[in-house]
Amino acid sequence: MLLGVLIIISGFMEFLIDWFFSLPHEWLVFFSAMLPVIELRGAIPLAMGVWGMNVWQAYFWSVLGNFLISVFVLFALEKLSRFLMNRFQWIHQILSFLFKRTERLHTKKIEYWGAAALILFVAIPLPMTGAWSACFAAFVFRVPVRLALVYILTGLLISGVIVSLLSLGVIHFF
Repeated sequence: MLLGVLIIISGFMEFLIDWFFSLPHEWLVFFSAMLPVIELRGAIPLAMGVWGMNVWQAYFWSVLGNFLISVFVLFALEKLSRFLMNRFQWIHQILSFLFKRTERLHTKKIEYWGAAALILFVAIPLPMTGAWSACFAAFVFRVPVRLALVYILTGLLISGVIVSLLSLGVIHFF
């Protein structure tokens, strides 16, 4: 019985992988940029190095995919948190504590840096920074969704240029 289930799951996974890699390269880059760890920092080099796309195509599809998932994540976080806080008292307490603690510890820094903090957080291509992390930071710091989207898009545009230049070998870290 268990072996039969594993064979079915394995066959389904193989089908999904075959289907995914049969998509046009633009879609592969688009979907790769949506993934939390890869984002556009991995999608641009992947597009240029593996699929031979030119820098403009790689940049466009990567920024588009990374930005569209950001829109979804930001709106989902707002709606999900409201839903859970209204339904579960313990989640309400945890999130309220998180918001109050964040305000207490970081209000002065946020007031000082403002929008630049979120833009730079996305723009500098380092591990654990990017659009996904910025969505969670914007949520915790209660940045209005529309403003957060503008800041995240600005950071993605800058980050895309940096990663593209790195991928082309125009700039080097070392």
